[in-house]
Amino acid sequence: MQLDLFDKKILDIMQRNCRLQTERIAEQVGLSASAVQRRIKKLRQAGVIQQEVAIIDPQYLVSHMSFLAGLEIERDNYQTLSHFKSWAEQKENIQQIYYVTGQFDLMVLVTAATALEYDAFIERLMQENPKIRRVTTHVVLDSPKRSFYTPVKDHEPE
Repeated sequence: MQLDLFDKKILDIMQRNCRLQTERIAEQVGLSASAVQRRIKKLRQAGVIQQEVAIIDPQYLVSHMSFLAGLEIERDNYQTLSHFKSWAEQKENIQQIYYVTGQFDLMVLVTAATALEYDAFIERLMQENPKIRRVTTHVVLDSPKRSFYTPVKDHEPE
């Protein structure tokens, strides 16, 4: 989908606050509210806007602890990667997965209510994904910045 300057401005604003009323977005981008509404609908239908979520203060969540797990997979096994991705899609406490370079093959952000709950989850992960050789855990002590904002690029996707 081709994004023009107005689309990019709308996306920029919505990444910072997706709850803004259409009229407020329209004021900021210089279009009518109905034009902004049509553009947002088009961006959603095209899959440019994939989700609109609320970032909630962790103290109000059941699983208020966060863990970064570095996963090592046996011998670059792409079938294992595919299996793990499918498995992880079903797990609500897996927040994000990154396929990375370096010491680990995957970095996974996991939430749990307690360290014991996390440990039990990792035990299940290892049992149900036997080709994962090792899990290295980092406990998140604080998250001073939590954001999904990323500038919209000036050129079109290939």
